[in-house]
Amino acid sequence: MAGLLHLHLQLQSTLLPSASALRRRAGAPAPSSSRRRCRVEAKIREIFMPALSSTMTEGKIVSWTAAEGDRLAKGDPVVVVESDKADMDVETFHDGFLAAVLVPAGESAPVGSAIALLAESEEEIPVAQSQAASFSSSSPSPPPPQETAAEEASLTPPPPPPPAPVAVSAPAPPSPATRGGGRVVASPYAKKLAKDLGVDLFSVTGSGPGGRIVAKDVEAAAAPKKAAPVTAARPDVPLGSTVPFTTMQGAVSKNMVESLAVPTFRVGYTITTDALDQLYKKIKSKGVTMSALLAKATAMALVQHPVVNSSCRDGKSFTYSSSINIAVAVAIDGGLITPVLQDADKLDIYSLSRKWKDLVDKARAKQLQPHEYNSGTFTLSNLGMFGVDRFDAILPPGTGSIMAVGASEPTIVGTKDGRIGIKNQMQVNVTADHRIIYGADLAAFLQTLAKIIEDPKDLTF
Repeated sequence: MAGLLHLHLQLQSTLLPSASALRRRAGAPAPSSSRRRCRVEAKIREIFMPALSSTMTEGKIVSWTAAEGDRLAKGDPVVVVESDKADMDVETFHDGFLAAVLVPAGESAPVGSAIALLAESEEEIPVAQSQAASFSSSSPSPPPPQETAAEEASLTPPPPPPPAPVAVSAPAPPSPATRGGGRVVASPYAKKLAKDLGVDLFSVTGSGPGGRIVAKDVEAAAAPKKAAPVTAARPDVPLGSTVPFTTMQGAVSKNMVESLAVPTFRVGYTITTDALDQLYKKIKSKGVTMSALLAKATAMALVQHPVVNSSCRDGKSFTYSSSINIAVAVAIDGGLITPVLQDADKLDIYSLSRKWKDLVDKARAKQLQPHEYNSGTFTLSNLGMFGVDRFDAILPPGTGSIMAVGASEPTIVGTKDGRIGIKNQMQVNVTADHRIIYGADLAAFLQTLAKIIEDPKDLTF
């Protein structure tokens, strides 16, 4: 599967005592010696919620790509997990059978908690399912001792298992590819293929496990006609109701609250963009974007002002970043993410633009890998394309500066020879951590940035 995240599930082997051992602990008579000689210990592995990013504390199960009882080979995708930034297909690290799902689709679990059980053989599936009742995905307390669990199982019927995330068998008809909140459940390659072919995934019925859309479904939908995709109607806002945060919104909220602990200040600057606008018109046809031009200019300025690219994490020291990684804020459905152009000062503008397009596509498909959104050393937030002339941005935790970029607009200005003229100008405002960056530092940085933008010949080298 193209674009599949090669992230192995965190698995812990657990040797479960045999039924005969449990009977001996409970005081039941031991079986005959012939049965003892044939006794085989069942090997059950717990599948844990993986940590998909450094800031992830819990994950939400988007869908299970395998159903209970399915045979799995090492490397097979087993579950789609929504972290605080992206949806990721996760593979299994062992051969076996998916014996029991402990956390159904749509529910969340803390990082490191058990979300399913993997049996080594098909005969061990009932043993694993009998143990599933002793796990609680929503409680951090340890499971009850084996003896207690066995006694309770013998006295009272076990509680019903959690609803199977994939409740269809092989002959069952395909189900729609949407889950709670209108989320499209599709493989990464199917999403890419749908974008290339102009297919609206909301109109496609998936044939994969649990109705998941796979590549052949997209190809089938595109076969009759390859016209522009049908725009799905935006759902009505539930006025008057309280809507819980999505995982991504919760992460954004947490970061914004953390930023309040940092003493920040802001410095604004006006930059003339006539030369940059002319350069952009010349090279736009080659795939160059304005975001890439601004990122490149910023990176070149940061080379001369490394303190603006530094960060303070402990309040006692600060770190000069060894790389210039420009994070650029991108609004996506249900949240905000900052794809990172790593080593932006070292890449040419054409490579940077191609990289940026790839990052944006992956961000909107929620397929960014952690290092592609959490490694920024300086952040850009550009609202100029919406006609916003100026605004302030909130400093992301763990960084030293963020620059808000407004629209370039025709402005009446006085020239050096005393005449009046019209020039395109934009307003930029930098928010910085005042513990390590001072006003003179930002003023010098902005002067350098203005020189690069107003004479942009070096941007294309």
